[in-house]
Amino acid sequence: MIIKLSIVIGCGYFIYTKLIDNEQLKFVVFYKKLIENDIFSIKNIFFLSVFPLLNWFLEILKWRSLVDHVKQISFIEATKQSLASLTTSLITPNRIGEYGAKALYFKKQHRKQILGLNLVGNFYQMLMTLFFGSIGFCYFVLSHKIDVDLYQILKVLLLVFIVIYFLLFLLKRLNFKGFTFEKARSFIKNIPLALNIKVAVLSMFRFLVFSHQFYYLLLIFNVDISYVDAISSITSVYLIASTIPMLSLFDVVLKGSVAIWIFSFFNIEPLIILSTTTLMWILNFVLPAIIGSYFVLTFKPSFTK
Repeated sequence: MIIKLSIVIGCGYFIYTKLIDNEQLKFVVFYKKLIENDIFSIKNIFFLSVFPLLNWFLEILKWRSLVDHVKQISFIEATKQSLASLTTSLITPNRIGEYGAKALYFKKQHRKQILGLNLVGNFYQMLMTLFFGSIGFCYFVLSHKIDVDLYQILKVLLLVFIVIYFLLFLLKRLNFKGFTFEKARSFIKNIPLALNIKVAVLSMFRFLVFSHQFYYLLLIFNVDISYVDAISSITSVYLIASTIPMLSLFDVVLKGSVAIWIFSFFNIEPLIILSTTTLMWILNFVLPAIIGSYFVLTFKPSFTK
């Protein structure tokens, strides 16, 4: 119980800090900006509720589809696991705590499989970010004639390749409590093609939902920008932000900084961009994490072998 309370209190404290003591965007200024743009009108509240609900519906549906490969669970159970793991993961780098939190919901003999399935789900979500982000960023660079140092990019890509090769080399020789790289590869290889396609499609729709949520917020803040320019910029923001390891609680700071740079090419006020990224963070992470806190506190791990 102490661990569960620590997770919830820690998560709540950091959320409070990021909202109230944020040096980039003071809460009073943020709230004033929301009032000025009539965020709390019935129409805006409706659409701003639909986007995160649809976002998390797709994520929960994706998780349930993956878990059904090992054990059938209800949509309610998948919801509890997804939201509780979100709350737990917010205070860990790149939300890595999500893996352990979800695994604890299952019996010991299923936990390694659950870890693998969670990895598959996150892989497809990252794949969609890389796919759409690369297209968007290429369009952004070409349309604004940004001077890109290809030599530096090649050096970074070479470094990434070396790191990945080194990690694969270590994994092939890993043998931790019966876990080996070959077993993991065999497990992932045995996931049905239909399930892979379903998870990929759900990941794609989820990416489209939260990128268009960002676009809708720009419209609310009366930003004068074309649809193509907005979407290419938004996907570029997610591409850059997703490649930088960071605590999820500081995700709003990272995305805000990247977004300010990207949208500066359109002479958009930084306050508007910070307000947009902060509101995105509140709707898609803070509110679900608050709900997830209840599931963390009522969580009972499965110790059955």
